[in-house]
Amino acid sequence: MADNFINEKDSEGAKRFADVVGSYLQSGSDGGKVENFADLLDSYNTGMNENLRVGEKISGEIISIGKDNVFVNTGTKIDGSVEKKELLNEAGELPYHVGDVLELYVVSLEENEIRLSSAISGAGGLNILRDAFAARVPVEGKVTEECKGGFRVDVMQQSAFCPVSQMEIKFIENPADYVGTTHRFQITRFEENGRNIVVSRRVLLERELEKTKKVFLEKLVPGAVMEGKVSSLMPYGAFVELFPGIEGMAHVSELSWSRVEKPEDILSRGDIVTVKIMKIEPGKKEKDLKISLSVKEAAGDPWESSQEKFRAGDKIKGKVTRCAAFGAFVEIAPGIEGLVHISEMSYKKRVMKPEDAVHEGEIIAVLIKEIDIEKRRVSLSLRDAEGDPWADIGEKYSVGQSVTGILEKREKFGFFVTLEPGITGLLPKSKISKAASPSSLGKLKEGDSITVVIEEIHPADRKITLGTGDASDEGDWQNYAKVAKTPAMGSLGEKLQQAMKVRSEK
Repeated sequence: MADNFINEKDSEGAKRFADVVGSYLQSGSDGGKVENFADLLDSYNTGMNENLRVGEKISGEIISIGKDNVFVNTGTKIDGSVEKKELLNEAGELPYHVGDVLELYVVSLEENEIRLSSAISGAGGLNILRDAFAARVPVEGKVTEECKGGFRVDVMQQSAFCPVSQMEIKFIENPADYVGTTHRFQITRFEENGRNIVVSRRVLLERELEKTKKVFLEKLVPGAVMEGKVSSLMPYGAFVELFPGIEGMAHVSELSWSRVEKPEDILSRGDIVTVKIMKIEPGKKEKDLKISLSVKEAAGDPWESSQEKFRAGDKIKGKVTRCAAFGAFVEIAPGIEGLVHISEMSYKKRVMKPEDAVHEGEIIAVLIKEIDIEKRRVSLSLRDAEGDPWADIGEKYSVGQSVTGILEKREKFGFFVTLEPGITGLLPKSKISKAASPSSLGKLKEGDSITVVIEEIHPADRKITLGTGDASDEGDWQNYAKVAKTPAMGSLGEKLQQAMKVRSEK
């Protein structure tokens, strides 16, 4: 049978070789351009697929039928052959002719021979698997179920076993996820005529990794920016997988332009992050490679774009990061902190220490008063963001108006009365003594309500003078009350002031 195969194969090859020679001669006889014979052979082979694998299914046209074999165009330089007896019908006849297309499986690959088979199970399938094992050629298999220590895999209708450690390079947390999936495997054991077949996917994964790993390492240089997956978190930083088997470490100080106490405050395992390669330290072995990473550097210095984002007069929100004796630091963007001086804390109350107005970690509204990008300083105001209650004092209060306030503090020279948060007036002692019932006013305690009358308003000085509204000379006061809503009051205002001065001198 071997001699017949060789003769049949040689005759078919001679015929096809003759076609090439004929094409070469014809090109000259027609008066056209005579191509180089080697070029003709190359063009003849153009487009042919050289990557056939044992176990692969192909569709090929029958190019000749011999005594014992049928020859099929495999799409490569070498034609394939299948034993004729595999193709016979029940009557023992061959139902195919030259030009028909057959679907066959590659049984074996040799330098000058490609053997094909129509069988995917039984002896044919086992032959394919045996050859795949010998040639270390990958085969396709479907994971059908979990079993003790691994998985059952269906490979060409043959049952194989894949240990759980050989399914992935890394540890598998949930083996059930693989049931029903299809992968490429390498047969690592073929015994007992196919009754004991062991396969490994990890071998192929590691082989592929080695090929691509070299290419990746060539691109791994300081300054490169790339994506990675957070593989683990430690108190001192985060480990990021840049490539399977290659990890770098971003120190906690390099995770963000903001202050980070613990990596888990901003990252979780499995997060995809963009990092910048800061430093590479080769070890004695490739696996000892030390790679320093930075997440914040990959994001860029926030101060470089701060001029576009922030301007003096902008009202924004920020997070109080820490308090000092002179004020509070507020982060208005990752890596950009400004200072709220204690004098800028509040219009509405006297702040003796920053903690009286804000607390670390609190989100507050602030107004940008000044920004110096070169010195990286931002001056902020909390009170301006809240609004100055004195700004519209003339619209809310008027001389002669009766209001109810809260006795804030008792002093020797009078009472401080809060009309609203940030607006406090003074009820002088001289006004209290002239009240209809001075004794009842003297019994008031701090925090008690008190009804007063507005006598004077000085917005520029932020002062309001109050009266009791029931004094014996109330009528005279109404005739001579000072009106100080505006810096210039005109001739009428001047006359009133002169009249009050004369009265006080008497």
